[in-house]
Amino acid sequence: MVANRAAFVFSLFDLFLGVPKGLFRMTHFRETLMLKNSKSSFLLSNLFLNLAIWYPLFNALDYTLHENEDTMKQITLLPPHTLPASIHYELLFEPLPPLSFSKESNRGRPPFCQDALLKSFIYKALRRLKTLTDLAFELRNNPSIRQALGLDLYKDPPSVERFSQFLRDTHHDAFQDIRIQLVKTLLEEKVITGKHLVMDSCPILAKVRENNLKTSASKRFDKNRIVKGDSDARLGVLADFSSASKKQIRYFWGYRNHILVDAHEELPLWEITHPANVGEIHQAIPILQKAKETFSLDIETVGGDSLYDSEKILRFIIEELKAQAVIPRNLRTEKPTYTFKGTELYCQADLPMRRKGKMTVKRAGITYLQYCCPIYFGQQKQRHLFCPANHPKFFSQKGCNTLIRLTPSIREHIDYGTEAFKDLHNKRTSVERVFSRLLSIAMQDLPTIGLPATRNYCTIAHITVLLVALVAKRSGNPDKARFLRSFVPNLLS
Repeated sequence: MVANRAAFVFSLFDLFLGVPKGLFRMTHFRETLMLKNSKSSFLLSNLFLNLAIWYPLFNALDYTLHENEDTMKQITLLPPHTLPASIHYELLFEPLPPLSFSKESNRGRPPFCQDALLKSFIYKALRRLKTLTDLAFELRNNPSIRQALGLDLYKDPPSVERFSQFLRDTHHDAFQDIRIQLVKTLLEEKVITGKHLVMDSCPILAKVRENNLKTSASKRFDKNRIVKGDSDARLGVLADFSSASKKQIRYFWGYRNHILVDAHEELPLWEITHPANVGEIHQAIPILQKAKETFSLDIETVGGDSLYDSEKILRFIIEELKAQAVIPRNLRTEKPTYTFKGTELYCQADLPMRRKGKMTVKRAGITYLQYCCPIYFGQQKQRHLFCPANHPKFFSQKGCNTLIRLTPSIREHIDYGTEAFKDLHNKRTSVERVFSRLLSIAMQDLPTIGLPATRNYCTIAHITVLLVALVAKRSGNPDKARFLRSFVPNLLS
């Protein structure tokens, strides 16, 4: 009966809505409710469907919708609590602290749950989705994941623009608070100790044409210009080890993520992202100081590569933190070309250099004894017209100039050549493995532009690493705290 009634309804649609345009329409139709010049009893009736026709139409459609709804309930697709979830993400998001944010305005589009958006980015990191388009497509076609992330199952998932706005407009302190709470929880549960720390930084390349060497760009590496693709990106230096023969130095536009890592458990304790022109030396002391004050760490050793070999940094580690500095020497210059013969200082040409006096660098508080070229400023000028050693600075800077340090160096407290120093320095490689895991969850693949969005995106990557470690500990798998690739399929299934 229902099938016959539905067939009758669709035949009416074909009759009234499928009338072709042209001569037939012009002959038989007008703007009134009645047709003319027709012998058909049906066409003599009202053009538009009356109540006698609309009522069985909606009655049949209503019956069909209720029948389909009952069928969906039977196959457990409609009720949200019965949606299949092959992976229990509730176990992962259970220890995640809530995101604190300012109250949104009532104007504009209806807001999404901020915690759900944060969970969506964590899900993107674990699934290693590189773009926001992939994330939106995944959520649109996987309702069980939307339910696990806390999104409304009966509404459309967030669009790419909503995710991008979330990264740009959310205050960075909100993400930092979550990261700090996770680190404190890991310290309380003794997953990390914070006794042996390592510093390093990672380049984050911006999505600008200047980083693509296949494109043409005028003044590509001019540090004073502002690139059009990302006005917050700055020029930085990147060490390239792709060549097996030697290390190569190249430039890039983007940012740097500076981190402080627990060397024993290989988990990040502190992180901050700055433009690429901000070097590691300027961020070492602030990172150490903030980590010490925030977590009340009992630091024993602080390591890093030779870039951190600064008098100020070493003195802060040894005198302020009361820790051991495990930072190798940075051979910034070539080997000295002078030699001592008794109390006299001889230059590269084996001539006694002239003592010029003392000088003190006020900013560093270091006193030097200055020696200058004996040909320009001494009695050797009468014997030699040119430098016998052909020194390159003889004509440009009036010969060589040497500074002999008189103030004791803080490096005298570091035993560089001992086996203990070498063993502690080998722990520095832990920070490389931390960066390897951060990059495996697409931390370098920026989905948006700008410094605020880049900072938030990098902090979410750190939150993901810390959250996985905490869940692995609480689920009875402490040895899987660093297994980001196999965590989802193995521990959450």
